[in-house]
Amino acid sequence: KKKEKPKIKKEEAVINGKNLPVSTLDSIYICKFIKNKSIEKAIEDLKQVLAKKKVIPMKGEIPHKKGKVFSSGRYPKNTTEVFIGLLKSLQANANANGIDEPVIIEAISNNASRPFGRFGRVRHKRTHVSIKVREKELLKKSKKNKEKK
Repeated sequence: KKKEKPKIKKEEAVINGKNLPVSTLDSIYICKFIKNKSIEKAIEDLKQVLAKKKVIPMKGEIPHKKGKVFSSGRYPKNTTEVFIGLLKSLQANANANGIDEPVIIEAISNNASRPFGRFGRVRHKRTHVSIKVREKELLKKSKKNKEKK
């Protein structure tokens, strides 16, 4: 008979996506969009972006649009689909680590090395993404500790 070890409850769960074939600029804005949200809320919002009901707010390189536009932004389909897959995997990691109400505390996106395409003329886009979640109650405790100091 095997003795069952008690599950060790971890404080955080992390997902790292390496060399993803998505735009780095789009993923930076999506990271800003999903930060400080629960995983379920972030997945819902990204599904609304795919349905073109919500917009990913972007600044700088985005042109103005005619008509009734609430904020300048776009609907990055490919990047959004990749992020939904990452968030579902992160949800599984959070469940395995025993985190009940996960909230995204950190979402970082960086440039990866860009390989040459066929015949050496085209460079493919690549991005590293790292997303970290923590339990909602632990966030409140850490904020109170910072305020006391």
